[in-house]
Amino acid sequence: MPNPSSKRATAVLLIVAMAAGSLMLWIGIPLGWLYIVSQLQESTDPDMGAYLLVIVGIAVSMIAMVKVLSILNRTYLRVTGNDGLAPVPKPWMRSMRGERGSGRQASVLDVVMITTVLLAATAFGLWFFLFAGAPF
Repeated sequence: MPNPSSKRATAVLLIVAMAAGSLMLWIGIPLGWLYIVSQLQESTDPDMGAYLLVIVGIAVSMIAMVKVLSILNRTYLRVTGNDGLAPVPKPWMRSMRGERGSGRQASVLDVVMITTVLLAATAFGLWFFLFAGAPF
């Protein structure tokens, strides 16, 4: 039986891997495909094939990354021996009287995905308003 400190270290590594994979999902994959297709283009006037390659490449890569994140989440649940975090009441899933719970617990992957979406949106906003030469 593994000792508790190695289980904790494995759980932390899995959370870090989920966070990295989630950031790749929101930032790395789209930027990566844009870079790949830009290197394949010989002119500054891309053809329809380039746009199609970006769309299909991003979609397929994101589906693959979601599968990887799902595997990491299941591994995390198996390592920790629980089925997620304590129930987190989500305001949009509660009745106005609060008489019953949502029936679903938020998993670590839920928290990681929400956090990384907020980070990606913040990074995009900072880039757009500070570095992209926005007209505002």
